[in-house]
Amino acid sequence: MSIPSEPIGSLPRSPALQLALTEHAAGRLSDAELAGVQGEAVADTLDRLDKLGSQVLVDGDQGKPSSLTYPLTGLAGLGTDGVTIPFADGHTRQLPVLTGGPFRYQVRAETYLRAARARTGLPVKQSVVAPSALSLLYPPDGIDGYSREAFLGDLADEAEAEIRGCLDAGAHRVQLDFTEGRLSLKLDPSGGVLDDFVALNNKVLGRFTEDERARLGVHTDPGADDDSTHSLDVDYAGLLPRLFRLTVGNFYLQLAGEPDRERVLRMIADQLRPGIRVFVGVIDPIDPRVETPEEVRDRVLEAARHIPVDQLGTCDDAGFAPFADDTSTSRDLAFAKIDARLRGTELAAEALGL
Repeated sequence: MSIPSEPIGSLPRSPALQLALTEHAAGRLSDAELAGVQGEAVADTLDRLDKLGSQVLVDGDQGKPSSLTYPLTGLAGLGTDGVTIPFADGHTRQLPVLTGGPFRYQVRAETYLRAARARTGLPVKQSVVAPSALSLLYPPDGIDGYSREAFLGDLADEAEAEIRGCLDAGAHRVQLDFTEGRLSLKLDPSGGVLDDFVALNNKVLGRFTEDERARLGVHTDPGADDDSTHSLDVDYAGLLPRLFRLTVGNFYLQLAGEPDRERVLRMIADQLRPGIRVFVGVIDPIDPRVETPEEVRDRVLEAARHIPVDQLGTCDDAGFAPFADDTSTSRDLAFAKIDARLRGTELAAEALGL
C-alpha cells in the first residue's frame, strides 16, 4: 500500500476475555488462567488484522486494564481520589493519586510487545502512555519527602526506559498516547498545562536519536470511551501548534469525528514540517455505523489536498476500547471499520495514481 495505514491500539476485548476479567476480579480465576485467555485474545486479534490485510499489527491492548493505567498494575502507594475525567455523556473516569515515592513502572509495554511478536512475523506497533498523562498522578498538595521535581525526574526515566525497551524489542513504531493534550485546554484554557505536558514529553523524546525518533509517534484525540468524548468541544486550533512541537517522526490525529475537517486540515498544513508523517483519522470509533470504503477514500483524497502524499497516512480516530470494561463497540464492528479503512485507503491510492 503506497499510503500507509495503521491501527491506533485498543480493540474491544472478546466476550471470553470479558468473562475472564470478571471471574478474575471475583477471585474465581487465577492470574495464570487469565493470562491464558488474554494470550488467546491477542492471537485472535493479530490473526484477524492479518487476514484483513493490515501491514502493521497491534495486540489490541488485550492484556492491559487500560491504555492509561497499565504501568500502575500492582503498584503500592496509590490513593483513589485522583484527577477525574468527565465525558460528554456524563460518565467519568478517575485516576489514582500517588501517595509515596520513588515512582516506578510495575509493567512496561515491551512485555505486551514481546508476547505479540512471538505470535507473528509481521510488523507490530506498540502504544505507550505518554509521561504527561502519568504526571497527573502527583497530588497538588505534594508528598512529604518526595518533591514534584523528584517525581518528574523518576517519571521521565521510567518513560524513557519503556520506550527504549519497545524499540529494542523490535517495535515497528512506538506510539505515545496523548489524549490528555486536548483535555488540558479544557482544564486550563490558557495553555499553561499543555505547555508543561509538551515540555515533559520532549524532555523524554530528546533522549533518543533522530533515527530512533523516526520510529516514534504521538496520537491525540478528544477521548473515545464508552462512545463518548471528553474534549471534542475544545478547538483544535489551541492544540495543534503546540502538538507539532513534539519531536517525533509521526503524528496520529483524530479527524473523522471533527465537524469541520477541512478547517483542521488547513491548520495541519500550516504546522507541517519536512521529515514527519501525519496519519489522519478516517474512521470514527464512536460512530455505530460502519463507514464505506468509498467514504474513507473521499476522506483520504480530502486530506491529500492539504498534506503531501509522501507525508500522509491513515488511521482510526482513536482506539476502540481504551479501558478493558468498555463494551460500547462490539469486536466484530471494530474489525469491520478497520476493513473499511484499509480498503478505502487502497481506493484513494488508486485514485491518486500511486
